[in-house]
Order: sequence, then structure tokens, then C-alpha cells
Amino acid sequence: MILQSPAFEDGKEIPKKYGYKNGNASPPLKIRDVPEGTKSLVLIMDDPDAMGAVGKLWVHWIVWNIDPNTADIAESTVPSGAVLGMTDFGQIGYGGPAPPDKRHTYIFKLYALNSRLSLPSGATKKQVEEAMQNHIIAQTSLCGTFAP
Repeated sequence: MILQSPAFEDGKEIPKKYGYKNGNASPPLKIRDVPEGTKSLVLIMDDPDAMGAVGKLWVHWIVWNIDPNTADIAESTVPSGAVLGMTDFGQIGYGGPAPPDKRHTYIFKLYALNSRLSLPSGATKKQVEEAMQNHIIAQTSLCGTFAP
């Protein structure tokens, strides 16, 4: 399974317009090679470097029940039928990079599941991860960096 963005290469700089304070547009994503038997996809974006600045991993985006036939997620959109979770900004939906101190790495994790998740909009990352347990059949990631 492959997750890419036409906006930035893996490990490279995420363009400013995708930052929380710079437009807060979610980046376009491309999904390839989803395994047979996948019933839904889950996307989680977080910032492990926030641990040093705010004392915890910061959750920026949670999307689940993405149709496994989804090949492209356009900029600033959510796939039809997908459900959005609560970010650490206290908002449902995308919350772009906003490092308070220095350049941070942001990880977009994509999971292929053998089921759909029965969670309401606004569920937390912890609730989504608990619901995914024993249902992950593949996973991949895409990393980008962002500086204040």
C-alpha cells in the first residue's frame, strides 16, 4: 500500500498553505495498492515532535471509513462517506501543521482494515485506534516537515 502527495515528497517540506495558520487546507493525497479484502481505510495525521514542545503527540487529522477504492483525496476535501474525528485543536476535521518552536515532522498514517468502524463523528484518535485493533491488514505512512 502506498500513500503519496502531489504537494510534497516523503520526508520533504509541506507547503505553507497546508499549515494551520496559513490557510489550513488539507493536502491532496494519492492512495495506491490497497490490499484485496480491504473494507475501509483510516487516515491519521499526527506530530510526534510535539512531545518536546507540548508534552504529547499532537493529533492533526483523523478520517475513517474511507472507501477502499479511493485513489485520490483532493486538496481540502474529505472522501464521500468518510467520518472525521476530533483533533488536538479541539476541532473536528483537518488541523494543519503549527509547530510552536522549531521544524517538526508530521506523519500521515494510512491503515487498511477488514471492517468499517462504528464510531460517531468527533471520536478521538484513542477511540479510533481501539476500534481498529485486530482489523488492520496493511499500513503505510507519508512524512513531511514544517517549520514555524
